[in-house]
Amino acid sequence: MKNTRILAAVTALSVTGAITAYRTETFTLANSEIYPGTTHEVILTLSDGYRPDSTALLYVGLDGILCRAPQVFDSLAAAGELRPVVGVYLQPGIIRDSVSGSVLRYNRSNEFDAITDRFAEFLDREVLPAVRKHGFADGTEVNWTDDAADHLIFGLSSGGIAAFNAAWHRPDMWGKVFIGCGTFVPMRGGEQLQVLVRKTEPKPLKIFLQDGFSDTWNPLFGSWYEANRMLASALEFAGYDCSFDWAEGGHSVRRATEIFPETVKWLYSAPVAPNPTGNDFLAPLLVSGQSWNEKTLTDRADEVKATADYPGGGLRVTVEPESNVLLQSIIDVDGSEKYTQPFYWLHSIDGRVLAKGGMTFDSGGNLWIVTSAGLQILDQNGRVRGIIVLPAGLDINSTNIRLTDGAIELNDGHHVFVRRLNTAPGIVRPNSQGQG
Repeated sequence: MKNTRILAAVTALSVTGAITAYRTETFTLANSEIYPGTTHEVILTLSDGYRPDSTALLYVGLDGILCRAPQVFDSLAAAGELRPVVGVYLQPGIIRDSVSGSVLRYNRSNEFDAITDRFAEFLDREVLPAVRKHGFADGTEVNWTDDAADHLIFGLSSGGIAAFNAAWHRPDMWGKVFIGCGTFVPMRGGEQLQVLVRKTEPKPLKIFLQDGFSDTWNPLFGSWYEANRMLASALEFAGYDCSFDWAEGGHSVRRATEIFPETVKWLYSAPVAPNPTGNDFLAPLLVSGQSWNEKTLTDRADEVKATADYPGGGLRVTVEPESNVLLQSIIDVDGSEKYTQPFYWLHSIDGRVLAKGGMTFDSGGNLWIVTSAGLQILDQNGRVRGIIVLPAGLDINSTNIRLTDGAIELNDGHHVFVRRLNTAPGIVRPNSQGQG
């Protein structure tokens, strides 16, 4: 891989005898609405030199303090290589018996391994607000910069996939990710991520991925190392600003600890610099620098139709209720439908039935459909080839889609979003793409 970098076994910056002037505070987060009944231990640290002026960097470490992170941050700050860091170290949730106090449920895999946006929302809506509210016992306020490029999240093993998913779902919150021995394997859908990365337009993330050649925590789920290499390949293909470390070793924090100082320097020190995506279906559609823009709502949206007719006629696509496939029918000369088959296969991140909005065909005969997993674009043979990230706040079930020459418009009756894309609506029958 062209971006692979094998770091030296001993990093350039040693933290032996490092300054440890950071401050620390511990509290328990209880009464979660997102993970009901759980309690989470949170350790809060402030680097030496911290000032409550909102210029500090933010670091979230999963499974508590790993890699001697607070000492590393103090050492880097003392060397003038890093601004002060607010460290938030989160333990996964547990549920205890109210009488005996024994643990009834360990929630770690449920929180960390799932590939939905639930954990990202937990960080956004509950953990970080609790940190700001709690502060320090002496009244010190806890603030950090609002720039996602100054926010780094780290996790090891299941914490690694959790860190990736938090940033994947909320790149507006997390711009930098460090993953050690991530569990991108078939436990709760982790194996799907490399597929979604390849098909989805690249997000503004800078990612470092580390694993050992012998990493297989449980062969029932496959090879951790192979899964990490598959994700790394997908990230490069999709154009992400990423770097990797492959070395001797197994499922351990040892290597991540060795390279932690240099890795966080690399992640924090430079802005996100993505490359063009290698997805040759998606790349021609995207217009560099263009994103969704909301415009004034002038007309109420029409009722969303659960069908779309192929340009030039002859075929019809219909939503199959309670399913993530779409039906395709041949339209007979009398207008009746025949030879109906489940034909278009949609991606669902959490395995549940997708919310679906409007759909339409473009001039190439590709089907565009608004779903809760993004704006999915399928070729003539029914396969998802590209996914465009939707703007936040849409009512998916009520969202209509309209393609124009050079743009796309989404209208849910409350919001209208427009984005420039290199596409055109389907009017005349397109050339065949063949059987593929």
